[in-house]
Amino acid sequence: MVPTRAWMLAGCLSGLLAAGPAGANAITDKGELVYRVAGCENCHTDRENNGVRLAGGRKLATPLGTFYTPNITPDPMSGIGRWTEAEFRRALREGVGPDGREYYPSFPYTSYTRMSDADIHALWDYLRTVPAVYKANKPHELPWYLSFRPLLIVWKWLFFTPGAFRAEANMSAQWNRGAYLVNGAAHCSECHTPRNKLGGFKKGAFLAGTLEGPEGTIVPNITPDKQYGIGTWCKADIAQYLGTGNRPDGDCAGSLMAELIDNGLKYLPQTDLQAIAEYVSNVPASANPARKPRKKQKRDDF
Repeated sequence: MVPTRAWMLAGCLSGLLAAGPAGANAITDKGELVYRVAGCENCHTDRENNGVRLAGGRKLATPLGTFYTPNITPDPMSGIGRWTEAEFRRALREGVGPDGREYYPSFPYTSYTRMSDADIHALWDYLRTVPAVYKANKPHELPWYLSFRPLLIVWKWLFFTPGAFRAEANMSAQWNRGAYLVNGAAHCSECHTPRNKLGGFKKGAFLAGTLEGPEGTIVPNITPDKQYGIGTWCKADIAQYLGTGNRPDGDCAGSLMAELIDNGLKYLPQTDLQAIAEYVSNVPASANPARKPRKKQKRDDF
């Protein structure tokens, strides 16, 4: 569903009141910082139905079916309380559960695989401090032909390249930090890169936006294309938006992005917001019209 103006205004006010200047809410605990940027709070909490924090059950509607996020509290029966850190690392790096089951890429292990061992360890330690809650996981609602998980081995062979992030020696430390965040924990590609009919990323369309985003949303083109992307934004504009939700044109983030900023990105230090801006400003521009040119509004249109 496309966000209404009321929801967009609510997201804007949330950013103004809660976030303040970009990076003003930065936190020092490394585990919580990774937790925030990775979006765990948003995906694994069913706020629509007043669900308990991280107890799972959030509905994720996609063109391939409906997924329900799992319980990741330390509960030993329904959560990850019996997991080892090695099993947790394997889930993030390889998309395989402790029982050997292949995970669907609705869990963004395709990006989390880029996370460093240190960040995965910090996230593991932080999740162990969350109150354990018993809540059974809800099965996904998928077409019969997608319920056969061994087929995911073929999908991974086609579309998944595991492995931690490796810095580019010829690029700046700031660019590399931004690349690590965008392609790893922040998993920006998972929403902003269009997918093919098999659910893999379309080649040559990195961060180019899609009309078929999560939960039926339109996800904008965030490449430097000046007509359809954010090529008219300066790096300071991007960092400010990520920290507060406020766009340079006076509009503001809505829907899923407002949620991501309010529960995650606003907690990043200013240096990380600037690093993301540096990296995104230098990806290849794409003219994919997922974000259409804004039309001049009439005076009475508000």
